[in-house]
Amino acid sequence: MNFRKARPEEPEINLIPFIDVLLVVLIFLMLSTTYSKFTELQITLPVADADKLRERQREIIVAVSADGRYSINRSPVEGRSVEALTAALTAAAAGASDMVVIVSADATAAHQSVINVMDAARRANLPRLTFATQNSSGGDAR
Repeated sequence: MNFRKARPEEPEINLIPFIDVLLVVLIFLMLSTTYSKFTELQITLPVADADKLRERQREIIVAVSADGRYSINRSPVEGRSVEALTAALTAAAAGASDMVVIVSADATAAHQSVINVMDAARRANLPRLTFATQNSSGGDAR
């Protein structure tokens, strides 16, 4: 007869089922989570990294302020209509159709104000149009 006390077996904790359950929960959370970061658009314009400013002799600079006022070659334009802007562009071009119109709009200017400049340039028969921006470091570029 064996009168020795049997050694109690040490309990084992099996972690494999626990890890399986955690992975299933993790996959469920990843698939059911909505990412609202991609549903909103945040746009800051205009900034561009371009070559240095080149001097052009045949250019008309149209500035658009944040509140929608216009100036052509540093002369304010009376009125905010497309017709007034067309008349001012035609006078500034003085009959030359090879002039380059440079739109220098404020970053917070309304989109419609910039579209009005583009429409006025088309009506004034000035098809060459470009936009002035500033470098991300703060300098001017065109």
